[in-house]
Amino acid sequence: MNRLVLVGGGHAHLSVLEALARERPAGVETVLVTPSRYQIYSGMLPGWMAGHYVRTQCLIDLHPLAHAARIRLVTDRIVDMDAERRCVRLADGRQIEYDLLSMDIGSETDVSSLEMAGEKLLPVKPLDNFFEAWPRILSAARGKPGYRLVVAGGGAAGVELALAARFALDQSGADCRVDIVVSESGLLVGHAASVKRRAARFLARANVGAHYLQGTGTQAGVLLSNGTLLPADSVIAATGARAPRWLSLSGLKLDAQGYIAVDEYYRSESHGNVFAAGDVSARQDIAVARSGVHAVHAGPVLAANLLAAIKGGPMRTYLPRRHSLYLLACGSRYAIASWGRWSAEGAWVWHWKDRIDRGFVRRFQMPE
Repeated sequence: MNRLVLVGGGHAHLSVLEALARERPAGVETVLVTPSRYQIYSGMLPGWMAGHYVRTQCLIDLHPLAHAARIRLVTDRIVDMDAERRCVRLADGRQIEYDLLSMDIGSETDVSSLEMAGEKLLPVKPLDNFFEAWPRILSAARGKPGYRLVVAGGGAAGVELALAARFALDQSGADCRVDIVVSESGLLVGHAASVKRRAARFLARANVGAHYLQGTGTQAGVLLSNGTLLPADSVIAATGARAPRWLSLSGLKLDAQGYIAVDEYYRSESHGNVFAAGDVSARQDIAVARSGVHAVHAGPVLAANLLAAIKGGPMRTYLPRRHSLYLLACGSRYAIASWGRWSAEGAWVWHWKDRIDRGFVRRFQMPE
């Protein structure tokens, strides 16, 4: 029996699970390796922080999906792989061999400049850790007048988290200051000027201090490149992505940043029996931003290509549209829409985002 091993329960692999449940290819044993049976939908994280959702509304239970597809679910994380020997190693020491492998494990938060903040530092990824830690920060802020929270990162995630934190802290009655460290590269790099203006205006309106300087973590908080210290009780890191370190010893061809180099079929450029999608992959034929938007759209293509690798047949390609739609939550039930040079904002944008996010989670929720 051939064995297909799926590593990670990310956005793209949800479509793979859906396709395998529908097709149920004969003669193939499938194993899903993931640290938790629950996949947290990252698009709803800011809304959960702000109190608009409860935790269970943001979770997709992978167990019934795996059961429907007759997939064995292994709850552990991968720490190593050997592409030549066709096996992956888990944190508990077990090894799982594969004939066909698909990776959708996302990326890690790059905290290299903030590590000296020590226990004050909370990276946004892994999401499971963040979901456990945020309620503790909220509780600590309520109990300490003058609490200081710094969010590092001026991308979409940093802006959404800073505004969600500010809203949640205000709603809880906490006496707290919130700052965002954007860096010299500016706010929301890659988005239109109108989107940047809207976000900057909303940060100012929410009383979030914005600092367009490099930041370095210290035991006292975040030291800006102009010598100013931002004291912090907590530092949330949304400082961009880095590839999992263990990939460097995997034997797979990687790009210059350490991500798995894949072709237009999301197949490894060095090993034809390995596929990868989402943040852990790097298309070599075109530039694709690391975004959940692309992971979601690549999912059905990855599913079709894995089935083609199992049963034979032509493979499909994913060609991203010129512009992607981004809906940025602003703490309250208000959001900014960004699509190319077009932008808009309002409560209606938040309800639009809410409908899309709830629909995505509902699509993959199955009864036990």
